[in-house]
Order: sequence, then structure tokens, then C-alpha cells
Amino acid sequence: MLVPLTYNLRSLFVRRSSTLLTVFGIGATVAVLAGVLSLRQGFQSLFQEQGRDDIVIFMRPGANSEGESLFNRRTAQRLMKTEPAIAQDENEQPLASQECYVAVRRRKLGGGETNVPVRGVEPMSFKIRGEGIRIIDGRPFQPGADEVIVGAKLVGRIQNCKLGSVIQINTSPLKVVGIFESDGPFDSEIWGDLDRMLNALQRPFPNRVVSTLKAGVDLEALAARLEKDKETPAKVITERDYLASQSGALAGVLGLLGGFLAVVMGTAAVFTATNTMLAAISSRTHEIGVLLASGFRPIPVFLSFMFEALLLGLIGGLIGALLVLPLNGIETGATNFDTFTEVAFAFRVTPGVLMTAIIFALALGLAGGAIPAWRAARMKPIDALRRS
Repeated sequence: MLVPLTYNLRSLFVRRSSTLLTVFGIGATVAVLAGVLSLRQGFQSLFQEQGRDDIVIFMRPGANSEGESLFNRRTAQRLMKTEPAIAQDENEQPLASQECYVAVRRRKLGGGETNVPVRGVEPMSFKIRGEGIRIIDGRPFQPGADEVIVGAKLVGRIQNCKLGSVIQINTSPLKVVGIFESDGPFDSEIWGDLDRMLNALQRPFPNRVVSTLKAGVDLEALAARLEKDKETPAKVITERDYLASQSGALAGVLGLLGGFLAVVMGTAAVFTATNTMLAAISSRTHEIGVLLASGFRPIPVFLSFMFEALLLGLIGGLIGALLVLPLNGIETGATNFDTFTEVAFAFRVTPGVLMTAIIFALALGLAGGAIPAWRAARMKPIDALRRS
């Protein structure tokens, strides 16, 4: 026979001061953990959910990122013109584009400096990505001109990124003629004409070739063939896989940070819950004696107090979830340790984040209630009834 649940609910209400202290302690712990997880989710979704499987990237064999890659222009042009796997547009031109990429030190509007990605592209880059790159203010840059377009997330964070401003890169002044949006990390980049960017950045070669493949192409076979090709050796990877590979370091750091905070704050929350339950049991010794003398076995008494602890954890988890919800959509910036450039992204409080946080809160409640519940179940009815 189980102890009626109304007994535990009444107990929590009668001792509401200690109950509130415990649930808010658990809630604060859960809110911090959920905040870090939503930050991690926002960063990962920016890289892992936005890449396309039909767009492939050709880099130097052995390169792990475009920053490590250099592609001889003759090799790049030969690849673009002769590779049969690359799709063509309506004019029978290859849907392929050379791109250069360099991280440039820029000053923030709020003070300090950070690395901002600068990318040189050819006109075909816009055709390949289609609606993935959208001009929201101004116009696209003119090929061959000292003009750039700036990702929307840089406008309010980096100096000289507003429409009409001039960005100085080495000795080249580049006028901002457009602001663009992107669903992926390009939102934090500066784009300009490939030849002008190579000249301004003082780079001899582009870093990679981006292209759209024909339908039905075996990517693994293509990658194996080009890796051993004598004339156009290249590493081949889809854009989705490439972007996912560029998010591991910061995502790992955020995961470790969330784990560390969960352990430190969670330990404090468990002690708070334990003290609350021990105090409750101390003041309810006579009631426990009555329960045991009335025929309730130790296991139902143990389960009754564990349910009470579980309820404390659940309420604390719900409070923590409510505290973190306002963070959803708030934008922030952080250094991507894979590219050593700053990228802007938003907190994403997803159902998965909330579920993880609430499960963690339930675990805290159970951990805090285990010892007090065990003590209550082991009491002898006669000894418990003798205590006032």
C-alpha cells in the first residue's frame, strides 16, 4: 500500500519557505545549464543545419579548412572546366567559383578588436547559392570594383560596416555598397570581388573552389579519384560536412563549460535539497511513526519521500525553463576556435534543451532526496512515535 500523494503535496505547501528555497536553487542551476546549452545549440545550428549537400568544396589535399588551403588558379580553372561531375547553368557554363578567404583584424564598435572573415568571390558564387545570399540594403558589388558587401550581423558590431562606409584593408579602400543576409555563417563575413580581394589581401591564389554537382554523382568515388589525380588534385567535401567540421572546437568548449557549471551548481543544489528534506523529516518524525505504525511498509515510505524530492526537482526545472525562455533569439558573438574568427549567432532554446534541463532538475531532486528518504524508511515506529 502506497502513501497517498496528497500527504506529500500538503507537506510541501505547509513548509513553503524551505520548498521555495529549494526549487529556486534548482531553478537557477537549471537556467544556467539551459542557457549554455541554448548558446551551444545556436552555434551548432548556424554551421550544421545550414550547409547544403548539393554544394561541394574543393580544397588542397590534406587541408582541414579553407584557411589552410591554397588552390593554384590554373589548377582551379582546369578543374572547373574539365570536371564532368560539376553541373552547368542554362548557358552551359560550369556552376563553379573560385573563392579566397582571410581573417582580417577589425575594431569592434564597443571597443577591442576581433578577426572578421573577408571572402573574395566570383559572380557564379551568387548563382550557386541562390536565395542563400540575399541583399537586404544597397546593391551587389560590381566585379572588378573596389566595393564590398557586408553580412548583416557585422553592421551593429564592427566599425565601418554600415552602408556607404569605407573599409580599409592594407592599402586598399573598399566601399560598402550592400548589406546581405545569409542563413549560415556568411552573415558574419565581408564579401568582395575575387581579383580585388586577392590584391587587397596580398594573396597569390584563391583558397578553394565551390561548385554544384550534377544529380546522381557518387561523391565518395569523386573524392577518391581527385585525391589521386595528377593534374587537379583536390580534397572534396560537401558544404554541410565542411561547415559541421568547423564547429567542433567551440561546441566542445561550450559543452565542457555547461558540464562544469552543472557539476558545481548542481552539487550546491543537491545539498540544498538534502538539507530541506532532512529538516522536513526531522519535523515530521512523529508523522512518519504514525505511517509506519498504521501498516505502511518502509518501501512505500521511501517512495513517498522520493516522490516529494522528485516534485521539488520538477518544479525547480520548470522555473529554470521559464527563466531561460527570454534568451531565445538574443544574438551574441564568440570566437570560433576552428577558424579563429568571430561569428554572430543567436541563443536557441529548443525543446531538446528544455527537456535536457528538466531531466537534469529531476536528477538533482532525486539525488537530494535519496538520503533523507532512506532515513525515513529505516525509522522504527516506536522510536519515531516517542519523538515530539
